[in-house]
Amino acid sequence: MNIAPVHLDALQALGYTEAEARFLYIVATHSGYFVARQFLAFTGAHWGQRTTTFWNKLHTKKHARTECFPKSGTVYHLFSRRLYRQIDRENIRNRREHEIEYIQRRIGMLDFVLSHPQWKYLETEPEKVSFFCDRLKVPNHFLPSKINHGQRTTQPTVRYFVDKFPMFLGDDASSPSPVVTFTYLQGPEANLTEFVHHLEAYLPLFRQLSEFRFLYLARLDSHFEKAKELFDSLVAIPLGSDVSEDLFRYFQIRKAWDLSRYTSLTEADLIFRNQAKTRFAGQRFEHLYRGWKVGRVTESDIRQEFGASNRHASVHFANELLCRFAVPEQEPGGKG
Repeated sequence: MNIAPVHLDALQALGYTEAEARFLYIVATHSGYFVARQFLAFTGAHWGQRTTTFWNKLHTKKHARTECFPKSGTVYHLFSRRLYRQIDRENIRNRREHEIEYIQRRIGMLDFVLSHPQWKYLETEPEKVSFFCDRLKVPNHFLPSKINHGQRTTQPTVRYFVDKFPMFLGDDASSPSPVVTFTYLQGPEANLTEFVHHLEAYLPLFRQLSEFRFLYLARLDSHFEKAKELFDSLVAIPLGSDVSEDLFRYFQIRKAWDLSRYTSLTEADLIFRNQAKTRFAGQRFEHLYRGWKVGRVTESDIRQEFGASNRHASVHFANELLCRFAVPEQEPGGKG
């Protein structure tokens, strides 16, 4: 993680130390919210005068507000437009107020970034768009996007990568086609519906990449096995196969469904079926399915008609247990 000296200088000009400036830059860029343990661990400080001075500066300068939640404790929110403007982040949405579920996820994202400072992060929306469109030559209509409808007097705007999950490059960051790692942080919800929607939103972009990594993050490992199964079904297998294989799999799943053999289908099969219904819609595919179902069209016929694709993506998936960024032991009698 390389922070431009000009940004550190700008924050120090507001009265912060170098360590405080580095921490505030990371928070403003990746989260907008932080808790005391993260600041203490990052700066190597303990509860006492140093931390009290930092909190007082934030509040006196009206750069941050304190929010208290019954189960989550005290959370600090950087909201000052001036502070964000100092580091060219004035239009970032991190300074807006949010609900506790959103805040908890942001604090988790900050835990990840603080624990992995060695990566070259794509920090902002323009930086991500430039990386994929300018450097990797991916047309922007393949990027995950959302249309924001403003007031009647303003035109709708297209925003990209609105989830803002950490995205970074590895040791090959300077190569012509570096391998990018996407991340997803599991929220408090008990199911993986949101994860599936996230993968579906990113799938058009995934299809344009020859190689990428995906990191599934969670506080608990209870979803690890299921998350990998879903990722394999929705992303890894389709990208590593050719069209004919996907079509044949769809036909098999559809036939089992038509014959009411529901117990033979997994959740991943049903998700794949729903995606494939859109992908393989039309009279051509319907005719092929009916012919295959009655034995008039063979698997070999399907493979011969569509052929094998020579383009296979190299996809790497991993789970990681997201831990709290370590905090030093509290000094006896210390206070913040």
